[in-house]
Amino acid sequence: MKGCLIAAGITLLALLLFGGCGVGSYNGIVSRQEKVEAAWSEIHNQYQRRFDLVPQLVATVKGAAEFEQSTLTEITEARASVGKLALPETLPDDPAKLAAFIQAQDKLSGALQRLLVVAESYPSLKATQNFLSLQDQLEGTENRLAVARRDYIDSVKDYNVAIRKFPGSVLAGMFGFEKHAQLETPEGVTAPPKVEFDFAK
Repeated sequence: MKGCLIAAGITLLALLLFGGCGVGSYNGIVSRQEKVEAAWSEIHNQYQRRFDLVPQLVATVKGAAEFEQSTLTEITEARASVGKLALPETLPDDPAKLAAFIQAQDKLSGALQRLLVVAESYPSLKATQNFLSLQDQLEGTENRLAVARRDYIDSVKDYNVAIRKFPGSVLAGMFGFEKHAQLETPEGVTAPPKVEFDFAK
């Protein structure tokens, strides 16, 4: 009888420990998932902010006499490509769609960089308050995008590792936690583009 009580006590203790461990792991996975969603939301917000700034920037630049039409066309087309591939505000679940979206965003980044470099040749444009304000807003947005992308990459890595380790892997299977698509950062996109001008020229 005493042996049965000891065995039952050990079994109960093991169940409590395993249950506590399982609850802790489950809550940890949920917290990591929330962090990934928050990081994606910030990326989405900053891309949307930049998307909204582009028409204002193009309209301001068009006011400069004989501004290079090919540059304006390139940036307008890049923005249109981004608009066609817009992802939902929720987490992306298709790695291919995410990669296409980021590629379009990177193309828009390159077009914006070229536009701002070409603007160097237009002193009257560089002296326009509206242009300077847009330049500052764009620079701030690019900086926030670089931080948001890094935070998303770190959050997804942390979450994906958590659902692959034991006991997280068991819980992930039981409760339907799936691996999130990782954001690949191409070479040369690790730092925000520089959009400062040398006004001494």
